[in-house]
Amino acid sequence: MTAPGYAEFLAAKARRVEHAGPDVEAGQMHPMLHDWQAELTAWAVRTGRAALWEDTGLGKTVQQIEWARHSGDTSLIVAPLAVCHQTAREAAKLGVDARYTRDGGALPPGVWITNYEQVSKFDPASIDAVVLDEASILKNSDGKTRRLLTDHFAGVPRRLACTATPAPNEPEELCSQAEFLGHATRANMLAAYFVHDDQGWRLKGHARGPMFAWMASWAVALRRPSDLGYPDTGYDLPGLEIVPELLPVAIEAEGQLFPTDLGGVGGRAKVRRDTLDARCGRAVDLVAAEPDEPWLLWCGLNDEADVLTRAIPGAVNVGGSMSPEEKAEALLGFADGHINVLVTKPAIASQGLNWQHCARMAFVGLSDSYEQYYQAIRRCYRYGQTRVVRAHIVLSELESQIAANVARKERDAAAMTGELVAAMAANTHHRRAA
Repeated sequence: MTAPGYAEFLAAKARRVEHAGPDVEAGQMHPMLHDWQAELTAWAVRTGRAALWEDTGLGKTVQQIEWARHSGDTSLIVAPLAVCHQTAREAAKLGVDARYTRDGGALPPGVWITNYEQVSKFDPASIDAVVLDEASILKNSDGKTRRLLTDHFAGVPRRLACTATPAPNEPEELCSQAEFLGHATRANMLAAYFVHDDQGWRLKGHARGPMFAWMASWAVALRRPSDLGYPDTGYDLPGLEIVPELLPVAIEAEGQLFPTDLGGVGGRAKVRRDTLDARCGRAVDLVAAEPDEPWLLWCGLNDEADVLTRAIPGAVNVGGSMSPEEKAEALLGFADGHINVLVTKPAIASQGLNWQHCARMAFVGLSDSYEQYYQAIRRCYRYGQTRVVRAHIVLSELESQIAANVARKERDAAAMTGELVAAMAANTHHRRAA
């Protein structure tokens, strides 16, 4: 049952979500789009300030290009640098001349693409519509970057936020995207729907339904086409094998005869350093066992990346010290098959890139971030993949609690996302019937 006052709050919020975009229909979208993609894109164009929260591989790129083409004379797509070049390639398939620029200033008419580092150079008054690709940057970035993106584009009349389905128990992501789109401030959303306790921000029990219903007026969450009643033909994944590689590594633990836990952040870091050679050695053996396969090796420490790159012939390390242009060139080199073994960090390359040609990866260590883990796997395990993807999780036995924590977060996110998708799919069915 909805708590007193929430019905009135929801009604007031719904009145503010006014359609601000051109009146277009699905039939006006490029024929390359599937029917469900065309329906969602046309809805997002009409809504004007919308969010497409679709799982990886569902074609958000072609949808955002069509949205940009229909939403104004001058549109800007903002994406991670390596993804900018992928976006230009996809635009060409749609017959759209979307050009990458870093020049800044006032933009002339057309569809333009730039990377996040260049945003402040552009005059927002010259832009009719803006897309944030990989919009989870609003949550993952520091407050300064989030504030810059929100404030810089606040006067742009049409805005689109695209990302993989966000977990509804992540208030930072939901609040940041609602604020970027101009539907609610972070403070108002937290006050209305969340409570803060010793575990951080979490949804109020009676607020879940009203929040989902309100968000459904400006956002759509999707895991697969059947969530909207369409067939899943062509969107069947061949399978994912998660292979735990728990190594029995001897570690000296201060004050303990045998190490029994990681001992907090400092302890985790020490365990990771002390087991580096063993974990890297196992990863090197995995690659050597299948040398003709493209491999993606995820690291957390520079030392891990250095050891792997030295030990594996032809391996290329994409690290933080490289310029954005150098990173983009190497990441696209892996996508195009010029690099066979890529070593990098989830913080650098876990979002937006399409690497379906690769079906082998290893996490040489693991953090507690479920989102980074999920996004990293989804670079290869995404629609369009034709082979079973095998992901090895290389940890010491003592670090197994990290893997268990990530698995718990995965279960929680799947359950909550299912509820969010159902609420938004119901709103779509009501919209069709109206």
